[in-house]
Amino acid sequence: MSTLTINPQFVKDEKGRDLGVFLTKSEFDKLLDELEDLEDIKAYDKAESHVDKEFIPYRKAVAEIKKQRSK
Repeated sequence: MSTLTINPQFVKDEKGRDLGVFLTKSEFDKLLDELEDLEDIKAYDKAESHVDKEFIPYRKAVAEIKKQRSK
């Protein structure tokens, strides 16, 4: 991920209350890209936490699969 620099401009009503935020199109696009990257990282972390950490050599895995199919 790159460093995200944005310069938000706040939109206020006549009483000075915040109504919204204005970003340039470029800033908005960068923000969306960063959010998508974060979603990918979170999905990876979630999937990784459910993976059995024991690795089986390829040939052994194939042999086990064939054995299971023949039952």
